[in-house]
Amino acid sequence: MTDSGYPPPAHAETPVERLRYLLHQRRMSQAEMARTLGIDSARLSKILSGRLPVTEGFINKVAVDMGVSKPWLSNGTGLPYEKPLHASTITAEITPAAPKGIAVYDVDVTAGTAELSQLLTADRIIGYVDMPLISPDCVIVRVAGDSMTPTAPDGSYVAIRPVSSTGIIFWGQIYVVITGSYRMVKFIRRHPDPHYVTLHSDNPAYDDIDIPRSEIKKLFLVETVIKYDKRC
Repeated sequence: MTDSGYPPPAHAETPVERLRYLLHQRRMSQAEMARTLGIDSARLSKILSGRLPVTEGFINKVAVDMGVSKPWLSNGTGLPYEKPLHASTITAEITPAAPKGIAVYDVDVTAGTAELSQLLTADRIIGYVDMPLISPDCVIVRVAGDSMTPTAPDGSYVAIRPVSSTGIIFWGQIYVVITGSYRMVKFIRRHPDPHYVTLHSDNPAYDDIDIPRSEIKKLFLVETVIKYDKRC
C-alpha cells in the first residue's frame, strides 16, 4: 500500500481497488469521477464501497470515458494506460539547424487570438530540435504563463501536432485549444453535457473552464513538453 492508502497498480487486486487507484492517480474526488463517467455520485460511492457490483457495462464506461485499459481494470492485466496519460517531458537543446530536426517557432502558443497555423511561417523559426521519436507532423512553440505549471511551466516549449477533427478527443490529454477568442494549453476533460468540454489547468490556482464544443475551431495535441536547454 502507498502512504495515501491506495495500492499501486501492481498490488491492486480487485476492480474496486483499481478504481480507487485511478481516483488517487488522477487526483479526482468521487464526485468528479462520477461527473466524468456521467453517472450519479451515489451509485459510484456504492460501487467503491462494494454495495454494488462492478459490472461489465461499468468497466466499459470507465475504459472509454477515462482512457483506461479494459484488461487492466477487469483483471489487472498489463498497465492502466496503453499509452502515457500525459505528454512526455524531455530536456532538449535548440540548435540553429538539424538535418532531421523539428522546427522551433518564436510563437507564444498561449497569447493572442490568431489561428495558430497562420503564425507558423519560416521567418519565425528560431532553431530546431532533433527528436526522432516525435511525429514529423509536429511543430514546437513556446508556452507563457503558469496555468499549466508544473507540467508545462512558463518558458517551456511544447511539440504539438494538428488534430484533423475536433470531434475526436482523447480525454485527459493536453491540447492547444483554439477558439475565436483565445489560445490555451489545457487538459481536456469530458463534461457531463456532451455538447461541452472542460478545460483543466495543472495549476490548482486556476478554475476549470467549461466551453461548448462548437466554439473549438482547432485542436493541437501536445505530444511532448520540452524544457529548453539553450546552447546555440
